[in-house]
Amino acid sequence: MDGNNAGKCPVMHGGNTASAKSVMDWWPNSLNFDILHQHDSKTNPLPGFDYREAVKTLDYDALKADMRALMTDSQPWWPADWGHYGGLMIRMAWHAAGSYRLADGRGGAGTGNQRFAPLNSWPDNASLDKARRLLWPIKKKYGNKVSWADLFILAGNVAYESMGLKTFGFGFGRADIWAPEKDTYWGAEKEWLAPSDNRYEDVNDPSTMENPLAAVQMGLIYVNPEGVNGQPDPLRTAAQVRETFARMAMNDEETVALTAGGHTVGKTHGNGDASKLGADPEGADVIDQGMGWTNPHMGGKAANAVTSGFEGAWTTHPTVFDMGYFDMLFGHDWELRRSPAGAQQWEPVSIAETDMPVDASDPSRRQNPIMTDADMAMKMDPAYNAICQKFMADPEYFKDTFARAWFKLTHRDMGPKVRYIGPDVPAEDLIWQDPIPAGPTGYDVAAVKAKIAASGLSLAEMVATAWDSARTYRGSDMRGGANGARIRLAPQKDWAGNEPARLAKVLAVLEPIAASSGCSVADAIVLAGNLGVEQAAKAAGYELTVPFTPGRGDATVEQTDADSFSVLEPLADGFRNWLKEDYIVSPEELLLDRAQLMGLTAPETVVLFGGMRAMGTNHGGTSHGVLTDRVGALTPDVFDVLTDMTYAWVKAGDHYEIRNRTSGAVKGTATRIDLVFGSNSILRAYAEVYAQNDNAAKFVQDFVAAWAKVMDADRFDARA
Repeated sequence: MDGNNAGKCPVMHGGNTASAKSVMDWWPNSLNFDILHQHDSKTNPLPGFDYREAVKTLDYDALKADMRALMTDSQPWWPADWGHYGGLMIRMAWHAAGSYRLADGRGGAGTGNQRFAPLNSWPDNASLDKARRLLWPIKKKYGNKVSWADLFILAGNVAYESMGLKTFGFGFGRADIWAPEKDTYWGAEKEWLAPSDNRYEDVNDPSTMENPLAAVQMGLIYVNPEGVNGQPDPLRTAAQVRETFARMAMNDEETVALTAGGHTVGKTHGNGDASKLGADPEGADVIDQGMGWTNPHMGGKAANAVTSGFEGAWTTHPTVFDMGYFDMLFGHDWELRRSPAGAQQWEPVSIAETDMPVDASDPSRRQNPIMTDADMAMKMDPAYNAICQKFMADPEYFKDTFARAWFKLTHRDMGPKVRYIGPDVPAEDLIWQDPIPAGPTGYDVAAVKAKIAASGLSLAEMVATAWDSARTYRGSDMRGGANGARIRLAPQKDWAGNEPARLAKVLAVLEPIAASSGCSVADAIVLAGNLGVEQAAKAAGYELTVPFTPGRGDATVEQTDADSFSVLEPLADGFRNWLKEDYIVSPEELLLDRAQLMGLTAPETVVLFGGMRAMGTNHGGTSHGVLTDRVGALTPDVFDVLTDMTYAWVKAGDHYEIRNRTSGAVKGTATRIDLVFGSNSILRAYAEVYAQNDNAAKFVQDFVAAWAKVMDADRFDARA
């Protein structure tokens, strides 16, 4: 053996770890296409497996019985507080669901993403790795019939039920992902718990928090429990709580109910020196086997745990769901003290020993209760205080309000109720579920299309209206889409991106056709778009029928929460070459974000762009990027031009001109979003496929498939 080679790395060092520079490290302004590949099928160990069908065969009663038994089966490697894991399981479920934010629908519990970085190692998720390990025997037993995502939330539900709460219900149906959602934007900070000032234009005005974020600091689920930037001030904290919970789709009453109901049970953990804890799960040594925050001073006692740094329970009986939170908060005066871990927490000025909760490990001892700054906000903020008084006067109302808010918290990102599975799905339709009545299916589809064809609507009008109706869909929380025809209701009918005048004209034609034909307006809108695509394909020389599934319903005003739908308003649509205004984020980044929310792949994004340009569907009818002499024919002409070195691009005011390199003649105009399909190496590679002489038919076929996918993205009723 050559001694000079001893100890050398047998592979290219850094190639398999983060020490190697990625394309984004070398060129940080490059478009990051990873967002379109987050759930690549290659990561799935169960190809072809349909979880939503498998979970229907689950023995629900047996699973819940095993879950109830787990709650009081304390393990020596992570002993339960008071012999009951309820508080831990509720926190796991809460933090899985609580990462949801309304602005883009990302986060939430619907994918089991808490198993992966960064969420598995967020400071606010400390010790939740133990909850997941406690669940493993149950997951192992029931296997593929229950997902981790469903288990996380079910554990929280069963925990509450085991402690006396009548829950509102539960829906199975969350399918697991198998890799981190590494390109979900959680903030620009490069360190955990960086000061919240970084997320605000003015930290004293919570409404200035950067969108789409909801949590006030990197690594937190909600707000800093010590106060704004760790400085106790209940009224300032109340303002942050209000904004953060609003960004998670909760009003004041739901916020108070969740705070009180969440802190009615369980405890905080800060009985030791947090600096002595080991690394988080993602940074732990292999010997720890994915377990993080190892505590050398645990000593087999639950009371010695260190998690948040706060230490104590909120109520006298932390394993019973009762009114104890309000009794404690309003029955005592409070003062700031330090926990053993150094956290600033509120403790009673004086309290009878019998009102103190017993020690989590030693029932012969009692400990002071505590409140966080967020808890004190419930007492000090006038609006929150009034809600607390209402709850205290009517305990049953409080329990029902909390149960409903908990259900909303844990199911918000599941989409419409038709996606819920299992015996505990509530019968009641809830406004935040965006209910849609079933639509008719027995009408004559061909006759409806014939009436639309004879109506005088242009190809561009039909295609643009169908696209605008469907493009609101976001796979992050399964909201929006063409089903429901909410494009005809406020606020969507007035959105600038929907061209209200053109939309009103098209609806005035399609609504009478739908009424006379026995179909829904939603179906008529999609059929009109399909008809336009078929006409464009025929103009290009291809006879085809766009796939269509009838049965969409028409939502009513009463079924539509207009304020909630405002977050679905598109601020840009690269497919229709439109920006509402100039943003810090580039148009091409906005395009990728929209494409990912719509569930599109990179090739689908490219072919839809090309087809929409060819059909002349630009917002406002502009000609930018419509680089074809055959407008209205479904051709790949735009890619022919973008890849043709006969032309050069020249900046001309707020757009660009494409000019013949020899004669200087202007071939056409375009925007930045058009140019990126020729300038970006990945997008150009796809564009070149469609620009090849042998792929014109493939272009039409791929466009039709992608179009049908967009139109049917929200048809859960047809897939259930």
